[in-house]
Amino acid sequence: MKDQRKTEIKVGLTVVVGILLFIWIIGWAKNFTISSAQNNVTIEFSNAAGLEVGDNVTVNGVRKGNVEDIRIDGDNVYVKITVSNDVQLKKDAHFSLGMIDLMGGKKIEISPGTSPEPLDLSKVQKGVFTADIPAVMTMLGSVQDDLVTTLKQVKIAVTSVNKYLTDQQLNDEIKSSVKNLNELTINVNRLIDENRAGIKKLTDNSVQLTNEAKNFIADNKKDIAGSIKDVSVVLKNTDTLITRLNEFTTEIKGQKNNLGKLIYDDNLIKDLNSSVKQINELTKIILDQIKNKGLKVDAKVNLF
Repeated sequence: MKDQRKTEIKVGLTVVVGILLFIWIIGWAKNFTISSAQNNVTIEFSNAAGLEVGDNVTVNGVRKGNVEDIRIDGDNVYVKITVSNDVQLKKDAHFSLGMIDLMGGKKIEISPGTSPEPLDLSKVQKGVFTADIPAVMTMLGSVQDDLVTTLKQVKIAVTSVNKYLTDQQLNDEIKSSVKNLNELTINVNRLIDENRAGIKKLTDNSVQLTNEAKNFIADNKKDIAGSIKDVSVVLKNTDTLITRLNEFTTEIKGQKNNLGKLIYDDNLIKDLNSSVKQINELTKIILDQIKNKGLKVDAKVNLF
C-alpha cells in the first residue's frame, strides 16, 4: 500500500513538473511573461512584408520582445510591440523590419541608440523596411522586360564582336601589323646600337654646351644685368617719346600750336588756292606771248 502511494506521488510530481516545463517552454517560445515589466512601442512601416503577431523583436540581435498587434491605416502599417524594460531605448533608436533566415521568417530589429535622452514611448516611431528575397524578386519582376531587352542587345553585341574577331582578313591584317611593328622595333634597336657612340657624343656636347652657357651667364652676370637695365631705360625713353608725339599730334589736330593753326587754317588754304590759280594764269599768258611775238614787258620803275 505504501509502495503504491509513493508511486502515485512520483507520478503526480512528474506530471506537475512536465506541465510546468511545458508552460515554461511555451512562454519562452512566445515570449510570454508573468510580470508586466515590459514597454509597449508602436512603429510605423510602409510595408509589413509577411510580419505576423508573435514574431520576435530583437535588440542588437538578442531576443527581447515580440509583436503584439498589426493594423493597417491608409498606406501605412502600424505594428505594436512589447520590449523588455531592461532595454534602455534612446531618442535616436532605430527600428527595422527584416528576415530571420532564408525560410522567410520576419523579425523587428532594434538599435537602442546612444542619445542621452530616453525614447518617448507615447509617440509612433518610424520604422524602416529592409528589402528581403521576396521583395527583391518582386523588383526583378518589375524590370523583367527591360532585363530581357538588355540581354538580347548584349547577345547581339557579343555576336557582332565574335564575327568581327573571327574575320580572317582582319586577323591577317593584325598579324601583318604586329609583324611590321616587330620589324620596326628591331630596326630602331639596331639604329641605336650602330649610332650609340654618336648619340653619346651628341649628349656630351649638349651637356658641355649647357655648362658653357651657364658659365658664360655667370661670368657676365653684371654686364647682362647692365644691358637689361639699359634696355629698360631705352624702352622707358621710347615710351616717353611716343607719349610726347601723341600729345604733339593731339595739339596739331586741336590747332593748339602754330603748325596746327597753319595746317587747319581754312583762310590760308583759300589764299594758297587763289595764289596757285593766279600763277597758273600768269604762266599761261607768258607762254602765249612767247609762242606769238615774244615776251613783251611794260615796266615803269622809279628808282628815285
